[in-house]
Amino acid sequence: MTGKITKEEIEELREIFEKTDLDHNGYICDHELNELLKDAGHPLPGYMVREIIQKLDRNNDNKISFDEFLAITQELKGSEVAKTFRKVINRKEGIMAIGGTSVLSSEGTQHSFSEEERYAFVNWINTALEKDPDCQHALPMDPNSDSLFTSVGDGIVLCKMINLSVPDTIDERTINKRKLTLFTIQENLNLALNSASAIGCHVVNIGALDLKAGKPHLVLGLLWQIIKIGLFAHIELSRNEALAALLKEGETLEELMKLSPEELLLRWANFHLENAGRPKINNFSSDIEDSRAYFHLLNQISPKGTEEDQPRIDINMAGFSEKDDMKRAEAMLQQADRLGCRQFVTPADVVSGNPKLNLAFVANLFNKYPALTKPENDDINWGLLEGETREERTFRNWMNSLGVNPHVNHLYGDLQDAMVILQLYEKIKVLVDWNSKVNKPPYPKLGTNMKKLENCNYAVELGKTAQFSLVGIGGQDLNDGNATLTLALVWQLMRRYTLNVLEELGDGQKVNDDIIVKWVNKTLEEAGKSTKISSFKDKEISSSLAVVELIDAIQPGSINYELLNTGSLSEEEKLENAKYAVSMARKIGARVYALPEDLVEVKPKMVMTVFACLMGRGMKRA
Repeated sequence: MTGKITKEEIEELREIFEKTDLDHNGYICDHELNELLKDAGHPLPGYMVREIIQKLDRNNDNKISFDEFLAITQELKGSEVAKTFRKVINRKEGIMAIGGTSVLSSEGTQHSFSEEERYAFVNWINTALEKDPDCQHALPMDPNSDSLFTSVGDGIVLCKMINLSVPDTIDERTINKRKLTLFTIQENLNLALNSASAIGCHVVNIGALDLKAGKPHLVLGLLWQIIKIGLFAHIELSRNEALAALLKEGETLEELMKLSPEELLLRWANFHLENAGRPKINNFSSDIEDSRAYFHLLNQISPKGTEEDQPRIDINMAGFSEKDDMKRAEAMLQQADRLGCRQFVTPADVVSGNPKLNLAFVANLFNKYPALTKPENDDINWGLLEGETREERTFRNWMNSLGVNPHVNHLYGDLQDAMVILQLYEKIKVLVDWNSKVNKPPYPKLGTNMKKLENCNYAVELGKTAQFSLVGIGGQDLNDGNATLTLALVWQLMRRYTLNVLEELGDGQKVNDDIIVKWVNKTLEEAGKSTKISSFKDKEISSSLAVVELIDAIQPGSINYELLNTGSLSEEEKLENAKYAVSMARKIGARVYALPEDLVEVKPKMVMTVFACLMGRGMKRA
């Protein structure tokens, strides 16, 4: 019997659909559903997830549209389906509908936000920026009110948080701090959004006006990404060699390096729990709800007085035997406070198993008290820990800013099944046959690598149809994580993406390097500027003066020439100019991914993207 779905239930189902659709492409696929169930503490085997998708998928495209989602729920009793999914969503994060009710926005989508996240992020920001003189007008914010959403409206707090997460991303000289107007606030928000994108935040559906209006779900979504990048920065082997202490017997350093920061944190927590003689945990949600694992973790990592700069702190375990879950959680957090780590979670967040906030709590514990010793092991090949190059980091941040799923933590390891590469093809408008040509995760235990290799072969095949130069590159190279050949393909994807944006602005007219160079020189000349470039290899670019002059030509009066170094420049002076140039480009609305060092060293590929992004900005203003 078909159950009639009310308007309220449709709104409820739309929110559920949006929460499950992680990459916001309007469809739910199997790995998104798998992620949701896993995060909510209800993991299902891959075949069961695929069965759910198949049951809901009406047109056999291996993904569920909202209409399909709605149709199948209408055949069942809609509200019951909603309740089942709602349990999972609520498990994932404490949700509060804006104004206490389900509200449909003008776009017809429902937006809710988590009070718990608001409370946690406000306290974190208040502490982090407490002494910053530029933030005194906005801080401290009240964690129990909506002051967060108005405080980020001028862009200053957002810019400061980005620099806390990835130092030197934004040149402080480019932030408008005094006598703010609507225009200078817009500039700050442009700077914040484009800089967030450059460090790998997915900001495709967020505009400066959304932040100015303080739209809660967008503000919290952006802040979580910024905070998480900062929390995870050192949970990476090349930056923290002591993590090698987490190697299991028979495991290689290469295998450990493939783990995501989340997986490393879980491994770290279990390493200390094992030393305490306690059972291991499988997640930071249902397994930590009784606070007992946390008590033992705190006891293991607290300073033992063996290092001069860290006096001994003894964790009081008395609260461990408290019968009430909330009281036990509070007793545990009081001990965390003694370590200066009472951040992100309240007793209620622990007891409800809020996965996002508990992950942040544990990451903060790790950053302050890792309590790991680098192993003195001759078998470990420390030469592997070179860390990623600037180019690799730029490509990885570019991918993540486009919202690829899964998130790319390790450029080569995370591309070995080509799923991310195939999503990037879609971004450059190359048609991907997801139904018959792509093997999707979760992969079967037997033949996993064969499935991944087939995807890689298809990725190379698509590159050839897109007329990429792929001589000597095969699917096996991607599957092996061959750095040089993987980078060659990724660069062509990024280049095509950048040129596509220009072609769209220029009514489909083809764009190449020569056209960009000609446009740059013509724009400089018409604005009466003395600089020009011969190519993207022109050594004169190392001063960044051509970039800065072009910015001033696109937006006259935007450059403060007193801040520029001119004449015969040292490397340090060139870098100062480059930092200013990159931040100013972002401030006038160009989504630049390149780093200041790329300009100083005149890296032709990255230099090309800087001028192409500025050309795009100039064409929009024309």
